[in-house]
Amino acid sequence: MTARTRPPFRADHVGSLLRPHSLLQAREDHATGRIPAAELRALEDDAIRAVVKLQEDVGLQGVTDGEFRRTDWVIDFKYQLGGVSKLDSVIKVPFEGEHGKVDWQFVEYRVDKLHLDRCIFGEDFKFLKSVAKATPKLTLPSPSMMHYPGGRGIDRKIYPDMEVFFDDLARVYAKEIDLLDKLGCTYLQLDDTSLAFLNDPKRRAMLGEGAEKQHLRYIELFNASIAGKPANMSICTHLCRGNYRSAWMAAGGYEHVADALFNGLNVDGFFLEYDDERSGGFEPLRFVPKGKMVVLGLVTTKKPALESKDLLKRRIEEASKFVPLDQICLSPQCGFASTSEGNELTIDDEIAKLRLVVETAREIWG
Repeated sequence: MTARTRPPFRADHVGSLLRPHSLLQAREDHATGRIPAAELRALEDDAIRAVVKLQEDVGLQGVTDGEFRRTDWVIDFKYQLGGVSKLDSVIKVPFEGEHGKVDWQFVEYRVDKLHLDRCIFGEDFKFLKSVAKATPKLTLPSPSMMHYPGGRGIDRKIYPDMEVFFDDLARVYAKEIDLLDKLGCTYLQLDDTSLAFLNDPKRRAMLGEGAEKQHLRYIELFNASIAGKPANMSICTHLCRGNYRSAWMAAGGYEHVADALFNGLNVDGFFLEYDDERSGGFEPLRFVPKGKMVVLGLVTTKKPALESKDLLKRRIEEASKFVPLDQICLSPQCGFASTSEGNELTIDDEIAKLRLVVETAREIWG
């Protein structure tokens, strides 16, 4: 397996892991001024050392820092982009869960002229690399997440032509990727909800005119952002329909975007949600070309109940009717804690699911 042609490992996970309560308390203490930034950083360092060891002990060959230094999978990156400033108001976004609706909220922002002054998460990656024996993997939100839905927060006086915004955004991402390459990053995951949400007819209807082809513009933006991808760096994307406190936002199979996505997006692999009926069937995988890897997210991170190996093997066999088995990998469906609130699982539940992924993958692919 080469880094250029595929994600490195059969058994993988999508990046965010459950934080220990002590770290959550430390972050709250820092936010309220009870402990200084240096003390919080030291506590995060200790927690990351532990979670890296956890992943390596489970048998994963690619490990993350669990996103332990972040509050949220997308906002922490967005707020650090040059030209992005926080406002005073808060947006509430409704999610659907088995136990009813739950609101995710974040501070609104304004996007002026975009630029990049430093490598975002660069210091975080350097620390991960220094403590990992396995391949260190970094996760970032995909470039389309800086626009979806509908260009929220973008100052149209600065960007009356949205194509100029997309060009600036692609240059920012290209620079970030170049800086990460210089730090030794060889495995990068760009997380995306837009390309999954746009499969949902209700979500497309909410965007109005142009929504039926919006995924094509995002694929173009994505490709421009990674056009200078280093030869020794694997870049993958993870498609998600929402992951907050075991709740979600969208439904629908991959058919609407599948042909353009699999044949047009120039990544090495696709992490795909496939843990329940909201994700549809495996038929869209017929568009996956030779050489691209598909990481099936068959193990849910929304519920503690452990899937059976027999079920996972049957579903992988079903998927192999549409894409060759040697192009398939296995992972959880999403992060265990895409935000600091986490999902309705315990750390023991998480470990059990990661072990299940590794053991099942070894039994299938050796």
